[in-house]
Amino acid sequence: KQRLRQTKRLRQTKRLRQTTRPKAAMASSDTDKALLCVGAVTGVRGLKGEVRIKSFTGDPKAIGDYGALFDETGTKAYRLKVTGLVKGMVMARFEGVNDRDAAEGLKGLTLFVPRDALPEAGEDEFYHADLVGLAVELVDGEVLGTVQEVHDYGAGAGLEISGGVRGTVMVPFTRAVVPMVDIAGRRMIVDPPPGLLEPGQPEGPEDAERDQKGRT
Repeated sequence: KQRLRQTKRLRQTKRLRQTTRPKAAMASSDTDKALLCVGAVTGVRGLKGEVRIKSFTGDPKAIGDYGALFDETGTKAYRLKVTGLVKGMVMARFEGVNDRDAAEGLKGLTLFVPRDALPEAGEDEFYHADLVGLAVELVDGEVLGTVQEVHDYGAGAGLEISGGVRGTVMVPFTRAVVPMVDIAGRRMIVDPPPGLLEPGQPEGPEDAERDQKGRT
């Protein structure tokens, strides 16, 4: 099986480059089996039922290798055949969908696979979807909120956390800043360096220019 893209905590914090996971990355079926999101239908192509899919697997085309895919309830199964890859978007046809009208009805569909169908993550590796929804506390017990999204910009991952009194904060997903991750207990502990969670100052033209240079 192809492995879903994972996040490995880095020892060093580096600048990030944007790629995101969906907010609804986990769900439960009626049989209480955890599901992981592997993609979402974003549009249609042509007149013969072909659709565009945003794939969340490490190899985008691997979304076609899992056999049956499910909706977020885990009760409705779908089978698809990957037909190509265009500008990062997977082109595919769903079984039984043969025209544009039927394909239009699939727009917005989020696709899941059972969590137990995937291999276990390696040491100090985590599926993005396993991190989304974890409760986050500081080392002194302050509630920071819950993980809303995992942003991975290529050089390192960052966690978007909200729900606490500090509002929405971004935390680098490094071993130093996130020393404890308890997937089974659905929680993690953050030990931020001084200034990481402080409100930002208004950005002037010089700051914006410097940030822009840093992103290039």
